[in-house]
Amino acid sequence: MQPGAAEEQHLTEKPSGLAKPVGKGFTLIELLVTLAVIVIMATVAVPGFQRFSARNEVAAEVMRIKSALAMTRSAAITRRTTMTLCPTNDMVQCQIQDNADGEAWLATLAIFEGRGEPGDDLLRSFDESRLPSLTYRNDNRPVRYKSLGRSTGYNGTFRLCGRHEEGARVIVNNTGRVRVTSSRPAEC
Repeated sequence: MQPGAAEEQHLTEKPSGLAKPVGKGFTLIELLVTLAVIVIMATVAVPGFQRFSARNEVAAEVMRIKSALAMTRSAAITRRTTMTLCPTNDMVQCQIQDNADGEAWLATLAIFEGRGEPGDDLLRSFDESRLPSLTYRNDNRPVRYKSLGRSTGYNGTFRLCGRHEEGARVIVNNTGRVRVTSSRPAEC
C-alpha cells in the first residue's frame, strides 16, 4: 500500500464515534408548542362555530316557514279555495289543539286543502323543525288562507328560539304577506 492510499481511505469513510447521528422527528418542545397553538385556536374557534351553526339553524327554519306560507297562499289563490298550514303527526289532519305546551309547530308542517280536518286533501308536507322552540300565536290556530290570498282575519307571529341566543320572528299579516325580524323574541 502506498502512503497516500491510507489517507484517501480514511477521508472517504465515516470516522466511527466522532459525528452525531442525524435525528429524525420532532423534539418535545416543538410538540408542546404545536399542541399549545392548536388548543388556543380551538378555544377561539369552537364558540364562534357554535354561534354560526345556531344562526344557520334559525335561518333554515325561517326559510322553511316562509316557503310553507308562500306555497299555502299560492295554492289558495290558484285553486280558489281555503288552504290550511298546520303541524300534523299523522298527515291526515291538523293536530295543534292536542298540544298544550305550545310546541306543536316543531312537528311536520302540512298544507291541506280545506280546514285541515279528516278527509281534506294533503298537498305538501315539510320536515320537522330542528330548533329547541317554535311557537305560533297563543290560541293554537292554524294558518289559513282564503281564495284571494288573505289570511283569515288575524295577524300571527312565529317565534323561533334557537341555541346560543339566536332567534327570529316570522310575522304574517292580514293580507297574507310575511316579514321577518331577526332579533330573538323575548318569549324564548
